[in-house]
Amino acid sequence: MRLSFHTLDVFTTTRFGGNPLAVVFDADALDTATMQTVAREFNLSETVFVMKPEGPAHTARIRIFTPAAEMPFAGHPTVGTAALLAELRSPAVSGEQDAIIVLEEKIGPVRVGVKLRAGSATLAEFDAPRLPEEEGKAPSPDRLASALGLIESEIGFENHRPTRYTAGNPFIFVPVATLEAIAKAHVASSHWHSAFADENAVGAFLYTRQVAHTTSAFHARMFAPHHGVAEDPATGSAAAAFAGVIHRFDEPTEGVHRRVIEQGFEMGRPSLITVSLTVTQGRLGAVRIAGHAVRVSQGTIEI
Repeated sequence: MRLSFHTLDVFTTTRFGGNPLAVVFDADALDTATMQTVAREFNLSETVFVMKPEGPAHTARIRIFTPAAEMPFAGHPTVGTAALLAELRSPAVSGEQDAIIVLEEKIGPVRVGVKLRAGSATLAEFDAPRLPEEEGKAPSPDRLASALGLIESEIGFENHRPTRYTAGNPFIFVPVATLEAIAKAHVASSHWHSAFADENAVGAFLYTRQVAHTTSAFHARMFAPHHGVAEDPATGSAAAAFAGVIHRFDEPTEGVHRRVIEQGFEMGRPSLITVSLTVTQGRLGAVRIAGHAVRVSQGTIEI
């Protein structure tokens, strides 16, 4: 069986930055084991398999795999796949076209707005399929520090402390005091398992208020070795859950607030994720994730 595929870089406006993604088409006949094998072969943070939708009003059904596991939902596959489908199925008219792409994911339908503009990278924005919610407690700062190659005093800043939030995928959110400290963080294998063995989380999302670009609000890194991802250049599902962290600790006022997260800089794959959160009567009412995507390659794979 020969299937076509594309690769894209997501959460970037230029090739060879952002988070790489593989999208395999016409995957209806593939079973789960084969999809996992193909994802391991591509060995990117995630690989998407596109199938016919079950709902007649939807664009496509997709399944998302890391090299080690299937994900019910993920941000950069949602952005990248929607951008690609819009480009292939909704060609721009006079250089401009807006499209709505609805992807059936394991978590449920995800609605994505896509803007196609001649001469610019495609922009996609989706509504988080679930609002962020706290889910249990994070490991203690001393255990997190040991697992991340840091010292305990480098964990936390201002009123921010480690938390565990989910918006479909659970993450441990680790505030780090400085840009210097987050740059030296790494997976300390001898301590990682003891800190995260009992944590049914995708990985650790580190963030600091100190940034490389003045337009960014946070600088971040994400480690998920148990999912076959040593480090992720851009993590949209974590950004969706991070809106809960922002709401809790920064206490934004009523209205819509935009925050840009920079990620992947230490990997040489700079990424920018825009998080929009709406606060209504003190509560978090909506979360949206936006980013650009650019096509890099296309071909066929023998299965």
